[in-house]
Amino acid sequence: MFPSLFISHGSPMLALEPGASGPALARIAAGMPRPRAIVIVSAHWESQELLVNANPRPETWHDFGGFPPELFAVQYPAPGLPELSSEVVELLTKAGLPARLNSQRPFDHGVWVPLSLMYPQADIPVVQVSLPSRQGPALQSLVGKALASLREEGVLLIGSGSITHNLRELDWQAGPESIEPWAGEFRDWFVEKLGADDETSLHDYRRRAPNAVRNHPSDEHLLPLYFARGAGGEFSIAHQGFTMGALGMDIYRFG
Repeated sequence: MFPSLFISHGSPMLALEPGASGPALARIAAGMPRPRAIVIVSAHWESQELLVNANPRPETWHDFGGFPPELFAVQYPAPGLPELSSEVVELLTKAGLPARLNSQRPFDHGVWVPLSLMYPQADIPVVQVSLPSRQGPALQSLVGKALASLREEGVLLIGSGSITHNLRELDWQAGPESIEPWAGEFRDWFVEKLGADDETSLHDYRRRAPNAVRNHPSDEHLLPLYFARGAGGEFSIAHQGFTMGALGMDIYRFG
């Protein structure tokens, strides 16, 4: 059975400057059998309702600005898998989570940046599920639980976001050894609660975690973690680190 993963995808420049995360993602991929498909929730597809991408050939969307031309030249031409998209909708609906297909969605950088480091051949089908971010952590836990059975069918489930995400407080000159205390404390609290399987505290993190709002002025980048946790099993740390002082690059494995 495959695990589920939470990946902190960092800046889009990770695709060209993978730092320590690139080798970590490659090791994780190499340490598992080849999945027949990937189902991924990205922080960058926020929606009002649950949508499932059924686009058979999603384009690579460079959904950002201000980066070098080399980054805009990167393509990730992985196919979709419409029959799996339909199965995902059925599983969600059966769990009381109505969802519908969307056949137009391209791959945002929360999808193609980490996958380009894990599976650079872009030959594994990918299905993306949207993020109804206003419905908070509890919904994502339920979405993960509803799709957990796919792990037994050779499908790798991934939540792509960031363990910390306050872009206004980043130090673009900071080295990887630099960690802002307020960011480190928040990350450590999350690791502790994940290890203790304390779902009540995790769902109420904005009130209980230290520096919660400072680390996540809005919580769309943390919500994919709840999808991965809901879909998986026992928590373990696959990689830890920070970049730019306060942007957490942790990767967590569930199961």
